[in-house]
Amino acid sequence: MIVALILFVIMYVLMLTFPKYRPWIALSTAVIFIILGYCKLFQLNILSALGAIDYNVLLMIGGTMGTVSLFIASKMPSRLAEWLITKVPNVLWAVTVLSLFAGVISAFVDNVATVLMVAPIGLEISRKLKISPVPVIICIAVSSNLQGAATLVGDTTSILLGGFADMNFLDFFWMNGRPGMFFATELGALASIVVLIILFRKEKQPVTATVETQVNDFFPTILMLGTVVLLILASFIPAPNGGFWLGIYNLRSGLICLALCIVGVVRACIKEKGPQPLKQVVADLDTDTLLLLCGLFIVIEGITAAGVIDAIADMFYQIAGDSPFLLYVMLVGVSVLLSAFIDNIPYVATMLPVVQSLAGLMNVEPYVFYFGLLIGATLGGNLTPVGASANITGIGILRKNGEEVSTMDFLKIGVPFTLVAVLVGSAFVWLFWGV
Repeated sequence: MIVALILFVIMYVLMLTFPKYRPWIALSTAVIFIILGYCKLFQLNILSALGAIDYNVLLMIGGTMGTVSLFIASKMPSRLAEWLITKVPNVLWAVTVLSLFAGVISAFVDNVATVLMVAPIGLEISRKLKISPVPVIICIAVSSNLQGAATLVGDTTSILLGGFADMNFLDFFWMNGRPGMFFATELGALASIVVLIILFRKEKQPVTATVETQVNDFFPTILMLGTVVLLILASFIPAPNGGFWLGIYNLRSGLICLALCIVGVVRACIKEKGPQPLKQVVADLDTDTLLLLCGLFIVIEGITAAGVIDAIADMFYQIAGDSPFLLYVMLVGVSVLLSAFIDNIPYVATMLPVVQSLAGLMNVEPYVFYFGLLIGATLGGNLTPVGASANITGIGILRKNGEEVSTMDFLKIGVPFTLVAVLVGSAFVWLFWGV
């Protein structure tokens, strides 16, 4: 177990030190774990390693990324953002509405993609009103990151939870007779409006905007809506007894996302009379995340086989004792702090089996801990500029436009935004799911 733990810690340190090489570090570590498995340090071989990879999650992420690429290219998100801005009286509400709009989009679209969609509108509004775009873009970024936990397809961490806990699309809304993550996240988002109003209370300049962007293709919008509808319908399909169809059933969500993406790409290529749409979708595909997840799935299987997961769970259990509430508070707090500095994807992937083991030790349902983990890890990224990919993307857009963003600029928005959303969201989860 010690060797596996040391190897895991080294992997994490290397990923933090060399973020550009995270996928290759994870994959290399996975190979080392497999080799150690054949050296009889623990039970792990190539077949069990490949079996540990959640192909449904990978297909969901890859397919959704492709559809999002087409959705962005259609210019529908930009047009919707412009339309929303025409309905508000001043800068205060323009920033608030833009942030909320980014959050709504992010509940169904990758956070980074959402920032790429909405940030240009924020920049244009800032130029027209002659105000600093820095706080505007930061608000868009943190709102995008917040709402990623609302639905099964909103963020990679949500997809990871859904795959691990066998949750379907509707489970994020209502599960076991109780409200799910969607309502906890939305309450956090509503609470964050108060923060935005306080931060921008002096910005009362009137807004004059027009809807200028023309949508060049409505089909990607239909695909986005179709993805959500089909994921909901697929959740009602009963599981077959076994065999080939059980394998297909376990991949159903991923296959839906991939199939609709393929339909969209083929149609776009026919429409453009060339392969350019396919090239663009491939270029927009976040292969780093997909490769990183492949490596992490295998590494987590390795440390589980070595007993590391059980040891970590036991450590948490020893500190929390027999108090589920204390454990819940610890889990949320630790997740917020860690996710402020480290990527939440490997953190959530690592902690899900830990949380499952903890629930087993306490003999309680794991869902309250799953949801607490997701809230802390997703929203915690908003504490710092480097805590979430959406934040990094937003700051990158600002710098490309000649705007310097200090750490303090971000903290002024990120800290109160995060604390309010986490407190409200986690309190809601404990109220309905606490044991």
